[in-house]
Amino acid sequence: MSDAEIAGTSPLPVDVEKGKDYYWCSCGKSTRQPFCDGSHKGSDFTPVKYTAEDDGKVFFCACKQSGKSPLCDGSHKSL
Repeated sequence: MSDAEIAGTSPLPVDVEKGKDYYWCSCGKSTRQPFCDGSHKGSDFTPVKYTAEDDGKVFFCACKQSGKSPLCDGSHKSL
């Protein structure tokens, strides 16, 4: 499991735009979940770039335990 802080225990749905880049918070400290706000500075964490393949809704991981990060894989169900 990750040393990241758990930011939530359910996925965060986001409407994304095809070709647009999104930067997912990997540390769990961002106040702009699921996206990075720079709170990781001074740690070993870095944001994870996600480029939307299509327009539509995707579910970003909030628990920071997903094996498919930045997207949810259901890992929050075992917390």
